[in-house]
Amino acid sequence: MTGTAEASEIAKFDRLAAEWWNPRGPMAPLHAMNPARMGWIAARTGPLAGQRILDVGCGAGLAAEWLARQGAVVTGLDAAGAALDAARAHAEAGGVALTYREGTPEAFEAPPFDAVTALEVIEHVPPAERPAFLAALFRLTKPGGLVVLSTLNRTRRAYLFAILGAERVLRWLPRGTHDWNLFVTPGELGALLRGAGFVPQDATGLVPTLTGGFRAGRDMAVNYMIAARRPG
Repeated sequence: MTGTAEASEIAKFDRLAAEWWNPRGPMAPLHAMNPARMGWIAARTGPLAGQRILDVGCGAGLAAEWLARQGAVVTGLDAAGAALDAARAHAEAGGVALTYREGTPEAFEAPPFDAVTALEVIEHVPPAERPAFLAALFRLTKPGGLVVLSTLNRTRRAYLFAILGAERVLRWLPRGTHDWNLFVTPGELGALLRGAGFVPQDATGLVPTLTGGFRAGRDMAVNYMIAARRPG
C-alpha cells in the first residue's frame, strides 16, 4: 500500500487508463454522471475562475479537465501512473492547462486549496484508512474551503445497479471493480467528515434520467455526493 491507496486498487484503474476517455467504454457511467456532478459542485464553490482546486483520485482527468475549462487552477492527484499518463496526453491534445501529480494526499505537500474534490474514491480506501485519508483532505483544504466527495451507498439497490448491473450484466466495468462491502452510507461518511474536522453542509443523490444521463435529486440509495467545509 502507498499511503491509503492499495496496490490492487491502483492496478485496477491503471488497466482502465486507455479507455478512460471513451464515453462508451468502461468509464461510461462516469461520463454520464459528470455534467450533474460538476454542476452540483460549481453551484457550491461559486465562480470557478481563479479558484485553486485539488482533485484527489483524478484518474485520467474527467472532472479535473472540466474544472480547468471553467477557469479553475487545477491540480489532479492520483496514485495510478498509467491513468495520469492518459490524463496528461488528453489535456495536452485539448489545450487544457492543469497540473497532474502522482501520489496520495497523505504524502502530498502544497499550500491549502480553495476546494478539494474526491469523486468515486473513498469506496476504494480501506475502512481503517479512511480517517487518515480525510485528515489529509482536511490539511489540504484552506480554512473556510470546500471539500466534495461522491461515492456509492451500501444498499441492496446499489449492489443491483453498480455490481450486478454495471459489472456483470452490462459489463461497463470489469468484474471486481467495486466491492459492495466497501460502499459507504451517507451517515457513515458524514461521521467520518466530522471526525476529520469538517462541517457537512449539503448532500444529493445522483439519479439516472430517461435520456441516459444523471441529475441531482433526493434519492441517495445508489450514487450520492456530500459537500462539507473546513471551519474558517
